[in-house]
Amino acid sequence: MLLIFGLGYTATRIAACWPAPVIGITRSGHGGTLRFDDRDAVRVALRTATHLLSSVPPDGDADPVLDSYGDGFGDQWLGYLSSTGVYGDAGGGWVDESTPVAGRRVGRNAADRAWLARGARVFRLPGIYGPDRSPLDRVREGKAHRVDVPGQVFSRVHVDDIASGVVAAISAPAGAYNLADDLPMSHNRVTEFAASLLGLPAPPFVALDTLSPMGRSFYAENRRVANGKAKRVLGWTPAYPTYREGLRALV
Repeated sequence: MLLIFGLGYTATRIAACWPAPVIGITRSGHGGTLRFDDRDAVRVALRTATHLLSSVPPDGDADPVLDSYGDGFGDQWLGYLSSTGVYGDAGGGWVDESTPVAGRRVGRNAADRAWLARGARVFRLPGIYGPDRSPLDRVREGKAHRVDVPGQVFSRVHVDDIASGVVAAISAPAGAYNLADDLPMSHNRVTEFAASLLGLPAPPFVALDTLSPMGRSFYAENRRVANGKAKRVLGWTPAYPTYREGLRALV
């Protein structure tokens, strides 16, 4: 049985293809999930779970799952959905799992290290897209834009490729794994391709300083994420090796 802490967009896709029963834990306990603060019920589930996956992000400098329930872990298979943001800015260069953890978000760095120390498979994820959450949706809704930041490159991954990577790691050794596609690309190029698939004009350019603080932070780091370890160790191959295949499938 797999116990998932945090049943959001990505974890729900993982649950759908997990080859065994799944129990979800959420803050609200909606849809038949366990409520995170129902400590007795969660601890009972921990004792019966063979696999445990957390998609819960850090809360400040703390990891809510480890802080609340880490003392109840046994010898289960452990998985954690982390972020390639732990690598920080690489000036457009490549990063892999040997790159030091030195991202801007101290809490995320600490959580990544803590789960690794527990013997987890830590899945470091770049920008996630998929059904109802992609550049296609932003273009359709008139919310897309381009930003003139020369040389800026991002990595991304289709949500279903994350799910297949996590499942592939069921029998894999503990450690960090980058789950990213094969072709890092600028946000502008991907947005332009999405618009072309929809037969719409490319969205307008906007100045970087007109974006929200969160939007500007998106451009504060520049890196290409290598996925060779996941392919080599997990035997994982992304079904959508570039944004082109992924967006065409969503159309």
